[in-house]
Amino acid sequence: MSLPPGFLDELRDRTTLSQVVGRKVMWDKHKSNQAKGDFWAPCPFHHEKTASFHVDDRKGFFYCFGCHAKGDAISFVRESENVGFMEAIEILAGEVGMQVPAQDPKAQEKADRRTELARVMEDALKFYRMSLNTGAAGPARDYLAGRGLDAAALERFEIGFAPDGWQALWDHLTAKGVQADLIMAAGLAKPSSRGGKPYDVFRNRILFPIRDARGRAIAFGGRAMDPEDKAKYLNSPETELFDKGRNLYNLGPAREAAGKGQRLIVAEGYMDVIALSRAGFEASVAPLGTAVTEAQLQALWRVADEPIVALDGDRAGVRAAYRVIDLALPLLEAGKSLRFALMPEGQDPDDLIRAEGQEGITKVLDAAMPMVQLLWQRETEGKVFDSPERKAALDRALREKIQAIRDPSLRHHYGQEIKELRWQLFRPQRPAKQGGGRGPWRPRDAAPQPTQEAKASLLVAAGEAGERRLREAVILAALLHAPGLVEEFETALEDMDCAEPDHAALRAALLRDRPASREAAMEGGAAAIGPEALESLLSARHVAITPCLRHPDDLALVRLTIAEELAKLGTAHGLEAEIAEAMEDFDEGADEALTWRLGQAAEARAKAERALREDDTEYDTGANGALIDRSERESFAALLDTISFAKDRKRG
Repeated sequence: MSLPPGFLDELRDRTTLSQVVGRKVMWDKHKSNQAKGDFWAPCPFHHEKTASFHVDDRKGFFYCFGCHAKGDAISFVRESENVGFMEAIEILAGEVGMQVPAQDPKAQEKADRRTELARVMEDALKFYRMSLNTGAAGPARDYLAGRGLDAAALERFEIGFAPDGWQALWDHLTAKGVQADLIMAAGLAKPSSRGGKPYDVFRNRILFPIRDARGRAIAFGGRAMDPEDKAKYLNSPETELFDKGRNLYNLGPAREAAGKGQRLIVAEGYMDVIALSRAGFEASVAPLGTAVTEAQLQALWRVADEPIVALDGDRAGVRAAYRVIDLALPLLEAGKSLRFALMPEGQDPDDLIRAEGQEGITKVLDAAMPMVQLLWQRETEGKVFDSPERKAALDRALREKIQAIRDPSLRHHYGQEIKELRWQLFRPQRPAKQGGGRGPWRPRDAAPQPTQEAKASLLVAAGEAGERRLREAVILAALLHAPGLVEEFETALEDMDCAEPDHAALRAALLRDRPASREAAMEGGAAAIGPEALESLLSARHVAITPCLRHPDDLALVRLTIAEELAKLGTAHGLEAEIAEAMEDFDEGADEALTWRLGQAAEARAKAERALREDDTEYDTGANGALIDRSERESFAALLDTISFAKDRKRG
């Protein structure tokens, strides 16, 4: 729609951004300075505890230092309400008393038609609501009562009934003067193939109104009362108002509840959503008769970072979860994922709530598994991996799934998790104790004490804490120069075991303050560990010569450096854990052959840390997308083989 010059400028001038945003957030009173038009709050587009979302009322712009969302009042309404450009303008104009001009007659005609269709849908809803109280709806009321829905629930969810007649709604609407083409365009009636009057789409069905994010009735979902009906559930056809792949049942109330801190739950159907909402889980939605779509996933992530997909506890529910995984993998971003809560066998959320109440469903939701675990379950459940070929087939299937993830950091973490699950599946089992029972078997004769050479070799292989301190210093210095990356690496930073108190304090300051600029980051660092300590860290030779710190504006290089150093720290940490476990087992001796092998293993230490060349045959994916070189994997494997060899020698 074409708008006259100056209209948008006038609309923005009349709109106070803080008032528009203030309907969705709670302002941080300590950081905000309302007198200067400076407002801070937790971001409404990604759930967080800190106030990183900034509104500048004087300039009329917002910006989130966490997810980098930015824009003006129009873009905020578009994103928060999930509406188009013109709809956002209409919302804002209505609030400030401006009339949206109609420059394009066709566009205005279309807008007027949508408004008329919405009115027709409201008229239909009133008719269906009224029909639920008639004598013909007795079986429908009995059914709803049997499902535990009282009068308050029927009112809250606006449940209605379509009479068992071919033209009941048609006759009602036409008698009110509603044009026939509007009834048809709203998806409420279909033309007769026999030349008669159009007939109602919904007949002898309990009806659930579907409203869009703005609260307009745009469609209906109907449950058949006749058990012989071919379609148990029937949704409105797609219309100018209704796109079933872009809308979700109960989205408006769910978004409001999620904004108050409730977890967002995706159920399969209307009754599940109603049951969950009545049990206190008001942030519940459902797709509309189709599998979850990409547009629906994006709408869910605009409401919550990690929705819980709650599916029925049967094979169909599990298959639906697997389809969601395939859809979601390429769309994943840092902090945007899904969890899966599978109901007990043969139950859906409604069944579970009626059987065990709120406590039962809470237990299942609390146990919701991350997506990587369900991905692993799909590829391994009911299968036997008793041959190299079957193991290789598993590796290939998992590798293909992981490669669908576009975000290199996420791809790395998925690869690491899969490696851990794979190790747990294929790790060799220790033999049982002699005489029965579980536990490690020990020889009767005591083994000789380990030589000093063997112990020294293990210490060399374990590496020095100094190396870890060097890597941590590079990571922290890089984040001080590019603090906008703190959010991206938040999880890895929280998991980093700092070798020095100053490193831990500096990391805590970065995670806590989320500085918006390099200057703010340096000030926060100096406050956390002292100016001299900060200067010492930044001027250390191994830090100063790091390429990304000489080019701090090259965010791609800074990001790559941080990801690589974190990956190397993770590799070293896992290796040290293996060696520490081996050393605990070496309370009994080793011979010269073991000493020699441990000496060779020490040389594998440095090789195992590099991640240089790509190789698509492993899961060892670095945060930059690189894969550990084959020779390095073999060197690393040699070290683990040595540890295993030492344990075997110890056992006899």
